[in-house]
Amino acid sequence: MSRMGDVLAGFHAAWEFESDSVLIRYERGMRTPKLLAALGERRIPLAAIAGVTLEPGKRGTVVLRVEPRSGADPLIEAAAGQLKEASDPYRLVLPAEREVLAEYYADELRARLGGSDPAERFLVDAPDAPLSFKAYDAKASFDGRTVRFRWFWTGASSAKWKAGDQSFPVSGLSGVEWRSPEVFEGHLRLLRGEDAPVQADQDPAAVVFGLGYGAVHESLPFAAAVLAAVRSRGAVAAVPAATAPRRDPADVAERIRHLGELHRAGLVTDEEFSAKKAELLSEL
Repeated sequence: MSRMGDVLAGFHAAWEFESDSVLIRYERGMRTPKLLAALGERRIPLAAIAGVTLEPGKRGTVVLRVEPRSGADPLIEAAAGQLKEASDPYRLVLPAEREVLAEYYADELRARLGGSDPAERFLVDAPDAPLSFKAYDAKASFDGRTVRFRWFWTGASSAKWKAGDQSFPVSGLSGVEWRSPEVFEGHLRLLRGEDAPVQADQDPAAVVFGLGYGAVHESLPFAAAVLAAVRSRGAVAAVPAATAPRRDPADVAERIRHLGELHRAGLVTDEEFSAKKAELLSEL
């Protein structure tokens, strides 16, 4: 790192070493883990790095890795230790013949690092909004100010249908809970202080994942962006709120039809049916 712009290229990524940061560019090839390809490019300030390691890898490789400071990266905070090794955005896998070069850069980085105490604020940028993804029971969207869940009648529970589509300004949130879809019963839950915990499929503040729904490379950047906005909600709250779009009449008709099915099945009371129907009609 004696010169700005020095580049160390490995499998799936290249690291460009600058005076105050490491710019990581991820490849977009078919063999690149989907999360890394989705991230595209990330600038990691040296102030966000707690340490550097270089270790032997598999099948004739070495692995250069920087350890982010606790609390410095919203993506890592949201992941909460659930990422698979191949999807770790802080690993650079290199052919073993580049070990000497990798050791040089590792030593250069170590010489420039400060402390390893937890960071008081996020130092790595979160993915940019707007963001959206399809969970099993809803489409989740985030415009930088508000998280919205729009329920799918094919997947949402009756409890969520009764509650209706949800909007959550980041000013009313305290955090985000992300459970990887690569483990049993993944979900994204918005935390609102001292809410009593309920199962994610019954919680209107949560969307659940399923096969092909809520993939890591879609739901984790989303969770990180929301978490970063929550932590800086004072600045976010100063942005004027956008005007809510009008509903598609065909969509409203379909939702009223499904609401009627729930009503006939005894899952929605007469009062709930009338109130929700009026709410949907008001969105036209």
